[in-house]
Amino acid sequence: MKKIKVLCVDDSPLIRKVMSQIVNSQPDMEMIATAPDPLVARDMIKQFNPDVLTLDVEMPNMTGLEFLERLMRLRPMPVIMISTLTTKGSETTLNALELGAVDFVAKPELRHADSLANYSLEVADKIRGAAQAQMRRQEKNAPAQQVIAPTTRASNDALFAIGSSTGGTEALRRLLVPMPESCPGIVIAQHMPPGFTRSFADRMNALCKINVKEAEDGDQIQPGHAYIAPGDFHMTIVRSGDHYKIALNQSDPVNRHRPSVDVLFDSVARVAGKHAVGALLTGMGSDGAAGLLKMHTAGAWTIAQSEKTCVVFGMPREAIELGAASEVVDLDSITQSMLTGLKARPR
Repeated sequence: MKKIKVLCVDDSPLIRKVMSQIVNSQPDMEMIATAPDPLVARDMIKQFNPDVLTLDVEMPNMTGLEFLERLMRLRPMPVIMISTLTTKGSETTLNALELGAVDFVAKPELRHADSLANYSLEVADKIRGAAQAQMRRQEKNAPAQQVIAPTTRASNDALFAIGSSTGGTEALRRLLVPMPESCPGIVIAQHMPPGFTRSFADRMNALCKINVKEAEDGDQIQPGHAYIAPGDFHMTIVRSGDHYKIALNQSDPVNRHRPSVDVLFDSVARVAGKHAVGALLTGMGSDGAAGLLKMHTAGAWTIAQSEKTCVVFGMPREAIELGAASEVVDLDSITQSMLTGLKARPR
């Protein structure tokens, strides 16, 4: 079996040691080298040709973001950012994802054996996902996305539901920016830890015509608004009179995720049924596939992102194989397909 070759770039000797132990304990990957800064890493990339890079942000000689920007222009490769769980850390990480990083993981808590064991599983999963990623050169001066022409304002019965994981922050940006203010309420489950979802929602709100926020328990879902499940909470919808409302809970993770896309889609299938449109975007694993099938069976129009436009095709592939997708659509056409699918739904 060909092992995934990993290069760790971090100025902390302790973090380099921990990451090496985690990687080398997995049967399908190996730490081929470590580097204390980007200048050393540059030579090691040429020498060892790694499959995946783990990259710290704050380092001597050149920041992780500066190095990432150059790397994505000159030699695109899967990069996982090592981030701090702080407001500043989340903003920096979101910048890194926009520059082309595939995923991120928090710096490890080294004080507790249990948390380190869970952390090891998370790091290994993310490396496996990154190794599958389809890398593309970053477009400089790409044309701005245009908002789709407004349509008749959606009824309170109509609902959009979206699920995503690896590569999902950029996919969601490209889906939400063109969304007109007349669209139905949108509920989103993106695999992301606490603290990051609020920063991401605020960033999307600044870019979009629609209002985007981190969901709160009891929020009434309104047309022209998008609600992102907060990290470490499952999100469901419930009926409240003529409207849908958000309900949050911290029940056990599903498919090892909280929020889980399946949990959200299951509730949308039960509560909104044929009045909903669902979209499953890029991500590793199968979370959301079974839920999308439930939505499809309930009469919803369902969309899976195409393989050629996914960073990782895992979740959409699983949905397609289950027969859960009404159609398979390239990323930049999904917004229009959701609006078109809405018109085909019963009023």
